[in-house]
Amino acid sequence: MTNITLSASPKGNGYQATIAFSDGVSINSAEAFPSIGEAIAAAATKLLEMPDRLANLDRQPSESEAGS
Repeated sequence: MTNITLSASPKGNGYQATIAFSDGVSINSAEAFPSIGEAIAAAATKLLEMPDRLANLDRQPSESEAGS
């Protein structure tokens, strides 16, 4: 199964957004946001703006296919 985690962690006076993919790739925002909600929304928007990354999710074999 493919997992994508959107998270926010403290950075300076705000929060930094992170997108983590199950293949080990993580993408952090360069900027800090005033609230956790804004950081998560920014990460989700950034993910939606990466159509190649989203298309690759459909090309990855599932765990059951990989074990066959």
